[in-house]
Amino acid sequence: MHTLNRSLLPLAVAALTLAALPAQAAEPTFTAELTGSANVPDPIKTPASGLLELTLSANGQSIAYVLTVTDIENAAEGDIHLGPAIANGPLVVKLFHAGTPKKGKFSGVLAQGKFDASDLTGAMTGASINDLLEEIRAGNAYVNVHTNDGMDPPNSGPGDYRLGEIRGQIK
Repeated sequence: MHTLNRSLLPLAVAALTLAALPAQAAEPTFTAELTGSANVPDPIKTPASGLLELTLSANGQSIAYVLTVTDIENAAEGDIHLGPAIANGPLVVKLFHAGTPKKGKFSGVLAQGKFDASDLTGAMTGASINDLLEEIRAGNAYVNVHTNDGMDPPNSGPGDYRLGEIRGQIK
């Protein structure tokens, strides 16, 4: 028969108390599914698609991002813009910019990193990360990926939509 060592009792109670507490919530995460059909004003027929994942840092001062694409050709830029799902709006964060587009078909992580208030541009220059989050929560931010085959005319088909080939509202 085991006897309880009374000196260990406070540790046992503390361990049981911690085990009963819910796990601390993860930092808020926002996502956007990118498709050609979400483009404004005209949907684009393309095999390309994508996913953006945004995760707010624990201190609320920066946002980590991963922009993944599938079957996109000639990816040239990836940006966050302000605007509702039915309208285009100004660029506020650059996620991906290639001096020359990724030529040919690409699937995988197009861009990954972190940004803070100093990276906000355009209509959000001087704003805080919380200001951007307010826009996202209000349904007023989207991401798009631009493509460019480097030849004229522009917007000639998949792989050449300079104003954006795939788009998704951030939720």
